[in-house]
Amino acid sequence: MDEQEKKYKAMTEPPVEKLICKLAVPCIISMLVTSFYNMADTFFVGVLGDDTATGAVGVVFSMMAIIQAVGFFFGQGSGTFISRALGEKNYEQANHMAATGFFSSLAVGAVICLLGQIFLDPLAYLLGSSETILPFTRDYLRVILIGAPWMTASFVLNNQLRFQGGAMYAMVGITTGAVLNIILDPIMILPWGLNMGVAGAGWATIISQFVSFSLLLIGCSKGGNIRIRLKNFRLKANYYYQIFRGGLPSLSRQCLSSLATICLNNVIVAQKMGDAVTAAMGVVQRISMFGASAMLGFGQGFQPVCGFNYGAGLHDRVKKGFWFCIKISTLVLAAIAAAGFVFAEDLVALFLDQPAAIACAAAALRCQCITFPTHGWIVMSNMMEQSMGRTLPATFLSVARQGLFFIPLVLTLPHFLGQTGVEMTQATADGLTLLFAVPIHLYVMKTMGKEQKK
Repeated sequence: MDEQEKKYKAMTEPPVEKLICKLAVPCIISMLVTSFYNMADTFFVGVLGDDTATGAVGVVFSMMAIIQAVGFFFGQGSGTFISRALGEKNYEQANHMAATGFFSSLAVGAVICLLGQIFLDPLAYLLGSSETILPFTRDYLRVILIGAPWMTASFVLNNQLRFQGGAMYAMVGITTGAVLNIILDPIMILPWGLNMGVAGAGWATIISQFVSFSLLLIGCSKGGNIRIRLKNFRLKANYYYQIFRGGLPSLSRQCLSSLATICLNNVIVAQKMGDAVTAAMGVVQRISMFGASAMLGFGQGFQPVCGFNYGAGLHDRVKKGFWFCIKISTLVLAAIAAAGFVFAEDLVALFLDQPAAIACAAAALRCQCITFPTHGWIVMSNMMEQSMGRTLPATFLSVARQGLFFIPLVLTLPHFLGQTGVEMTQATADGLTLLFAVPIHLYVMKTMGKEQKK
């Protein structure tokens, strides 16, 4: 209890800018390393010189996004509640929520593993695999599904630690697993190692994820963080309602991101654009995620500050933190976008061999760089609303980018513009999302002012 009282003061008293930067540094490192090792599978499979195998990694990425969506649903849902409960000094409910979110995600992950193995081939086709990519997709997907239980639980632990202000412990767990993945990839994949090909990339991923899971679980017993105990698990409707409130925006965002990729892959197959385009768009997706990882980490540093201070009724600190994050993220994203636009061919050539694939990926990357600086407002406002428990606006912004705009656009633009329509879809969706994100969040800020007066 003394440790949690100290943590309360540490989250509500120091200057907001300094506190966000302190919490953001380990989050940024975690996100950068995680994005880097997400690209490692693509890179080392690409070393084999077969863009078809690289395309399979991009196809299975949609399934990994679904697994991540489940983890973020329980992790963000329980984490946002925990941060507000700690801000209100309601420690008993925080303990119950931590255990409920963790064990629920573990169970759902086991169900995903079982059903995925039973329906492996139909799932591979559903994800957008072509006949030529299918053998590689099957090998990679089968292994990834084995790790679904501890992968979902890892995302829960990572989020719960962050929302408690224990980002350093989360960073150790995530970074250690990521570094191990990068070490294992060439050993598992390449001919001079175990020569397992694309299946080796899957084994490297799930082994490293298990190590992360173990370290994150240990981190929950350190530094005043909430210990995960089975006796604290509560099968109560109210806890799942709170998880739903806090986790729905993340679930919507992650699931729609996966669905958007599935639609993209299926459009490429239906339009007979070829495996080179599938591989190209998968590579662009990984590069874009890496470019946005620092901004996402910065936002993750803001979330516990937002949750704690909103729970404590310190609304001015929440607003001040938001505007600070907007300024920094927009400047950083603008610099990254400029570099990505100039060096697009060089970046995509690290992962692709065929000239057609490189040309497609470079064009798509340049399109995304044009709207890249807008991500700061979209993501920060979404994170703030989610941390405050504002389910409706947070969920709308979560579904807008990939659901309301990307999916309809990717199903229509390629019919009129062909491959160019595929390349420009994401940038168009991002621009439309910003038009809605700005007025929605300004309204949320206005209602906060009214709450504070009351």
